Amino acid sequence: MKLSKHLTAALATAATLSVSLPSEAQKPQHMTPETMLTLARVGGSSLSPDGKTVVYSVGFPNIKENKIRTELFTVSSDGSARRQITKGVAGVHAARWMQQGRRISYISSESGAPQVWTMAADGTDRRQVTNIEGGLSDYLFSPDEKQVAYIKEIPFGKSTKDVYPDLPKATGRIITDLMYKHWDEWVETIPHIFIASVGDDAITEGKDILAGEPYEAPTKPFGGAEELAWSPDGKTLAYSSRKKTGKEYALSTNTDIYLYDLASGQTHNITEGMGGYDTHPRFSPDGKRISWISMERDGYEADLKRLFVQDLKTGQKTFLTDGFEYDVDEYQWAPNSQSLFFLAVKHAEAQLWELALKGRKIRQITTGMHDYKSLELQNGKLLAARQSYIDPTDLYMVDPKTGAAKQITAENKSTLDALAPISVEKRWVKTTDGGNMLVWVILPPNFDKTKKYPTLLFCQGGPQSPVSQFFSYRWNMRLMAEQGYVVIAPNRHGVPGFGKAWNEQISGDYSGQNIQDYLTAVDELKKEPWVDSDRLGCVGASYGGYSVFYLAGVHQKRFKAFIAHAGIFNLEMQYMTTEEMWFANWDMGGAPWEKDNAVAQRTFANSPHKLVGNWDTPILVIHGERDYRILAGQGMAAFNAAKLRGIPAELLIYPDENHWILRPQNALLWQRTFFGWLDKYLK
Repeated sequence: MKLSKHLTAALATAATLSVSLPSEAQKPQHMTPETMLTLARVGGSSLSPDGKTVVYSVGFPNIKENKIRTELFTVSSDGSARRQITKGVAGVHAARWMQQGRRISYISSESGAPQVWTMAADGTDRRQVTNIEGGLSDYLFSPDEKQVAYIKEIPFGKSTKDVYPDLPKATGRIITDLMYKHWDEWVETIPHIFIASVGDDAITEGKDILAGEPYEAPTKPFGGAEELAWSPDGKTLAYSSRKKTGKEYALSTNTDIYLYDLASGQTHNITEGMGGYDTHPRFSPDGKRISWISMERDGYEADLKRLFVQDLKTGQKTFLTDGFEYDVDEYQWAPNSQSLFFLAVKHAEAQLWELALKGRKIRQITTGMHDYKSLELQNGKLLAARQSYIDPTDLYMVDPKTGAAKQITAENKSTLDALAPISVEKRWVKTTDGGNMLVWVILPPNFDKTKKYPTLLFCQGGPQSPVSQFFSYRWNMRLMAEQGYVVIAPNRHGVPGFGKAWNEQISGDYSGQNIQDYLTAVDELKKEPWVDSDRLGCVGASYGGYSVFYLAGVHQKRFKAFIAHAGIFNLEMQYMTTEEMWFANWDMGGAPWEKDNAVAQRTFANSPHKLVGNWDTPILVIHGERDYRILAGQGMAAFNAAKLRGIPAELLIYPDENHWILRPQNALLWQRTFFGWLDKYLK
């Protein structure tokens, strides 16, 4: 789920325009919501085994048609010979090389439900590999390509029609246990892994390796083929699963790595006794080891992502990243099985790293004001996707020794080249507890330090999500700056990338130090003559929405406008209506009825809804009714409270959107409403 083009580093950091004055036709333009939402979006990519060619997807949004069309392209690893290899193929994605680079596999819906297809590297000779009833969501071929593992949804539980077949038009759901909803769906199906032999005829059915088990594999809502791994000899399939149901599932993050032996049909749990998430299994190329990402503590979904490896002969486990207090987000073995390459965010930038097994020495490969989002190593060449506050995603070839990066795609070059450059500054601010906080400051085009600018405080969600160099199609720093706003984006307590203690401080302390960090960042930047302290706004989503609601009650007239998207307004209602109870228990400290639990009682005593009596500032509330993580009633309650108090307020509610806003016209409505509200009160 990524994006598009990168300007040069010089353009990314430029603060002024060229000395020569351009004509009207040549003058740089400002980015509008329409411009941003029609940028081509670079998606998944795959590097050929010889390292010479890349296949990748590009999404083309169409606001009028209210959809995004995706096509596949190839490009040489030197950036030349770009070629479109699909045209109008429905639902095309998940492209991967096979047959030593002679063919490409992919998923498409051209025959109806999503199925696996293959084609020649030039896009010709398309052949359907699977014809699975109801389709599939992801797949992974074995190393010899004679078998394929695919992920398919199977029915879970009994429907109303199963219980009362004489009521075929009844729409009610009978719920008997927890985790009956998840993010944006009612849990009526679960994913299972199937294995099938590849032959001349399309596969119609594979073997369910979890047959009879009522467990998700891989784990919802985001798990896909990255949670599967074939052993080099094709005899074993590793997968990640949380083998729990109901209340037990809702309270636990204990996900394990399982090895399925194809010959015997036996399954072995290799992480039994390890408490938290265990995900992303990978066999070493020599077949001697298996690695995975592991969290230590059950129930803590934002625990440190550690890299583990197990010797398959002896069973000995090794904590490879012991002492490295940054999350391992994605990784791959080197071809010689002696090191691993991975992504990690440090100091609000996602970079590429290498870890040598011998001595466990970790080396940072890349630097710079950007985020790498993926990596793939083939034949000594390293392909990576990269983005920043300035530029959407594009693909780069990175020298794994020096970190030097060469851009090989430029999907939005003409559009981005026409825009006036903006600049991003990195600041370190002392927090009230004596810590050092990195604050990004994004400045408008043609920034003039002698002028005063309306300024926005950005409150991050998560809460444990890095405020790194992301390019979002909703919370877009460049777009905000392009509309004439200075943006303050603090890496407050409770975000990864600054060590374990910094990340964990927020758990059980939603209204404490991190709220002070937001106020500190604003007060520090207000010292700049170009920040107009009479035109300050505060915006955020999810936990950031909670922050907005809370700050509305304690800001002491700092802000002139608030915007909260999908925010938590009433913490007690959030605890009793959200789905992943492990999240609520860990972050809130426990349940509201635990009277002897001091942490929980402090959390609920500081619920934003209890501060509505202090609200005095206009507020816009946005929510999706298909958001089952933070129910839309939270947003409605906040809006109602503001109106009842006589506070200027507006509610943007979507009946068909979830925690995010995904449809193009809904996204444009979001941006127009967002900036309409800010412009009304800050300009």
